[in-house]
Order: sequence, then structure tokens, then C-alpha cells
Amino acid sequence: MQDVLILGIESSCDETAAAIVKNGRQILSNVINSQIKIHQQFGGVVPEIASRKHIENIAGVVDGAFQEAGLTYRQINGVAVTNKPGLIGALLVGVSFAKAFAYALNKPLIAVNHLHGHIYANFLEHEIEFPCICLVVSGGHTSLLYMKDMISYEIIGETRDDAAGEAFDKVSRFMGLGYPGGPAIQKAALTGSPGKVKLPRVFLDRDDYEFSFSGLKTATMNEWKKLERRGLQNVNDMAAEFEAALVEVLVEKTIRAALKYGVKTVLLAGGVAANEHLRNMMNKGCEEKNLQLFYPSLRLCTDNAAMIAGNAHHYYVHSQFAPLSLNAYAGLSSL
Repeated sequence: MQDVLILGIESSCDETAAAIVKNGRQILSNVINSQIKIHQQFGGVVPEIASRKHIENIAGVVDGAFQEAGLTYRQINGVAVTNKPGLIGALLVGVSFAKAFAYALNKPLIAVNHLHGHIYANFLEHEIEFPCICLVVSGGHTSLLYMKDMISYEIIGETRDDAAGEAFDKVSRFMGLGYPGGPAIQKAALTGSPGKVKLPRVFLDRDDYEFSFSGLKTATMNEWKKLERRGLQNVNDMAAEFEAALVEVLVEKTIRAALKYGVKTVLLAGGVAANEHLRNMMNKGCEEKNLQLFYPSLRLCTDNAAMIAGNAHHYYVHSQFAPLSLNAYAGLSSL
């Protein structure tokens, strides 16, 4: 059987990425140009700046992917690109480049949902049995999914307001820890003690799979101001308690869903899946309930193009191609 080589392009936020994956599993190259240092001074991603940097970087990043893989342009079988969800200007850069690239090479174009890519990152490294429960936690999304197979996703719960990653960023910025918030809070929490400050576990008392992190964010900010007035601020203790409060809800609701749906497999996906405390607590919870847990390596948790190229393999073998009129969409109507 002939090998299938897919070029993946990812530009949904502030990483310009390109990768080539063989047969949906073997990563031949995975090039990422990050804009974190550019956006740190603003405390978050500035959409217009991100879009301009994608325009500057994308051609070089794609060339780098081919050089790393040791391939020529015409050796690939298809071009995959993230077309939703994300920053609309950033997405349009990737989509426009991918359409032109596919047209010039007369190769099929494949549209990939960014969140499907994050989920698929698990399948690049692990053999996973269905059905399973997947917790998708990123800067813009927090959702619990019941997966019957590779293409059947049922949303059983999601955040009503802030996503987990968004809450990390906002709290980190408020406490002066910087951007990106997830790694900054994780670092501070390592030398802090959860429990010295008390924060709520929002929605944990509800018998559903919904999340809400806006209340936790507000409670953290209010408590921080109270401690400031009393001269009792300890940024490490607050970071540790905030991280513990957020992770506890994520873990308990995920385990609860796995038991309710009778599955034996749990997946983590998205940028927040790189959080060490989340991994440790989810591991502990799954071991206690005899569940098998999978999550991607750190390099595949954050935005990358290998997950896009890998996910596109399924669409390629089933000839599910996108037209050259493909558009980008900031929002997500459904998975």
C-alpha cells in the first residue's frame, strides 16, 4: 500500500506551524514559529500583530517542514489546514496559503477543525481503544466529549464562560506573573501551598458536566485584593490554590463522566493538558477508578501542525476534500 504524506498548516492563534506526517502516525517534520515573546509585553495575543507575523513567517516555516522531512513539494499527497476555530485574521493567513499551495501543486485540500487536531495528538503517540471520554482544555475551549470512534464526538459538557486556559491567563496577568498564564502559574505554584487561601470549586456540586471558571477567576481577584489591603499577599500560595481549585473540578467531572458512560479510557487534549498538576491529579483519579489515561507529550499539547496533518489522514483516505472556496471561521458551531 502506498504511503500517504500530508502537509499540515496551523495558524489559528500565535504559532505559525507546518508539519509533514506519513500515514497519519509518523511525524517526519514539525516546525513551529512561536510569537510568545512578541505578545508578552501586551499580556496576551494581539490579533492584528499575530496575523501580520503569520504572513511574514508562513512561507519559511513551510519550507522548513519540507527540509526537515527531506522531501520535495511534489512528494506530498495532500495539504491540510486549520480553518476553525481561532483568530479570524490568523486563520485566513493559513487557509489562503494552503489553498494556493494545493492549487499550485494540484493536490487535494483538507480542512481540519483545530480541536479535532488537539484530540488527534493522542493518536500520534498512543494506541487508544474506543469508546472514551476526552477532556479538551485550551485557551479558548473547555469541553468534555464522549467519543464512540475517531469521527463521532458528542459534547456532554462545556464551559459556560471562561475556558480553563483563559482563566489561567487572566489570573496570571492580574497577579503580575505574566503571559502565557498556564506555565507562569504552574511555576509559581511549585513553591506555594494550596489551602492557605480558600477558593471555590465552581460547579463541583452539580450533577452535570458543565464548567464555569469566570467565578473562580473573580473570586481569586477579590481575595487577592483583600490580602493586599492586609499586607498578606503570597503569590505562590495563591497560584497553588487557584491551580488546585481549577484542576480539581476538571478531574472530578472527567472521572464522573467516564464512570457514568461506562468507558475505560480517558484522554486529555489541548494546551492546558501540558499542566503538570492536571496530569498528576488525573493520573491519580484514573488509577483509583481503574481507568486508562492518555495525553500527548508536551511538544504536541500546544498548537502544532503535526496534529493537523495527522488528523487529515482520515479525511484523505475517505476522499473528504475541501473546495478551493474554503473559508475560515472564528467560532465553533459544533464539533
